[in-house]
Amino acid sequence: MRNQEPTPDSFAGSLLLAHPAMKDPNFARAVVLLSAHDAEGALGVVLNRPSGQRLHELDESFDQGDLADVPVFAGGPVQPDRVILCAIGILPDGEGLRLHFGLEPAKAEALMQAQGDHLDLRAFVGHAGWGAGQLENELKQHTWAVSPIPADLLECDPDGGMWREVISAVGPEWRLLANEPDDLERN
Repeated sequence: MRNQEPTPDSFAGSLLLAHPAMKDPNFARAVVLLSAHDAEGALGVVLNRPSGQRLHELDESFDQGDLADVPVFAGGPVQPDRVILCAIGILPDGEGLRLHFGLEPAKAEALMQAQGDHLDLRAFVGHAGWGAGQLENELKQHTWAVSPIPADLLECDPDGGMWREVISAVGPEWRLLANEPDDLERN
């Protein structure tokens, strides 16, 4: 898969989609939301690894607050003891998304109250990270496909179909690879 477009200086605000052949259990079929990317490295969270827990189950200090039922996701293998609050808001015109990354609990509650149904608030345990030049090297090796964030991202099922839906939209070759069975002997 060759990317014909010039590489931008930063992919922050984009999605990284794991190549279908990736076997690393941290990133197999992962959809990573990049919040930062520059010459010093990149940082993001895996969007499609729900833990089945709610924030109050992870930290009892959230038992009584507005954030108690925020879903918890496995955000990546880096700092698995750290919780990151992230809000993805739908823009008023419905034509895009706004990312709020690394929110303090009070700011997350205020956003929740102000935006209601137009906001998806999630807690991530850990994150994904790359050192200087590491992500660029992985992109040259076609380990990842890069995608803009689709407007309907919040409607995708994070348990199952998110990776397949988003990577299939990157192009016909990716769609073909995404629909291969996990076990090629079953093909």
